[in-house]
Order: sequence, then C-alpha cells, then structure tokens
Amino acid sequence: MIAIYPGSFDPITFGHLDIIDRGAKLFDSVIVAVLSNPSKKPLFSVEQRVEQIRYCTSHLANVKVDSFTGLTVDYAKLRDAKVLLRGLRVLSDFEKELQMAHTNSTLWTEIETVFLATAKEYSFLSSSVVKEIAQFGGAIDHLVPANIVRDICNYYQNKT
Repeated sequence: MIAIYPGSFDPITFGHLDIIDRGAKLFDSVIVAVLSNPSKKPLFSVEQRVEQIRYCTSHLANVKVDSFTGLTVDYAKLRDAKVLLRGLRVLSDFEKELQMAHTNSTLWTEIETVFLATAKEYSFLSSSVVKEIAQFGGAIDHLVPANIVRDICNYYQNKT
C-alpha cells in the first residue's frame, strides 16, 4: 500500500523525519509530497526542499520524494495512493487534521487518513519554530539534520 505524506516541509525537521521513518515501516511505499503553496513565502524553493528531503531519507529504500500543486487527493489519485499520512503534535493539530481528513474524504471516498502521534521529544517542534530560532542566531542542530542547518544558516547569512 502506498501512503502520501504531504506538507510544505520548509524546512523538514526531526519531527517530520520521525513520521517518515515510522510510516516507512507501516507502508510498502511512502511518498513525501512537497506542496507548492502560493500563499506561503518559503525559505526554500520546492526543488530545494525536494533535494533536502531526498538527502535526509536516502537510507529508506521505500521512501520517494516528489512535489505537487493543487489538491492532495488529486495527487494521491495520480500516484495510486489511498492513504494520507499525517503527524499529530498537540490537540490543535488534531482539530485541524480531522477537519482536513473529513474534507478529503468528501472529495474522494477511497482516501483514508492515518494519524501518527509525534514522538514526545518532537511534540513542540515545527518548521516555524526552527525558522524563528535560526533567524535570531539560535542553535537549531538539535531540531533539524546537519544539511538543513547548513542551508538555513546560508539563507540567513545571504539575506543580511
């Protein structure tokens, strides 16, 4: 069975990678699908994020990385996937994700959403937190892989 793990992943964090690793143990194939969201202003281009994630997941043979625009369910149909993989950190995530799962099922009745509780050590972690800390020169090496630390540091050094 193929699972899609959609998101913006700007940047990918250890929390995301935990969900990918655990999802890879549950499903035959996991496609990490980087969403191109025109309403957000990301640090990294979609192409950069795809490459970053490929590097971070290269040890997982059944994980692929791709990008898409539009509706997640349309992308899932295109990839013949009937499962969406989502991570939950806190109660507010559940409310938002449950609403999205119900909405997706109205768009395609064959899609199922599987929620994985984020490991407790990552329950506070988000891409926004990483960016905020990095913007002010704080340490992020305990939040994201080394290649992402490098890319974020380069981004903020070149921005000033």
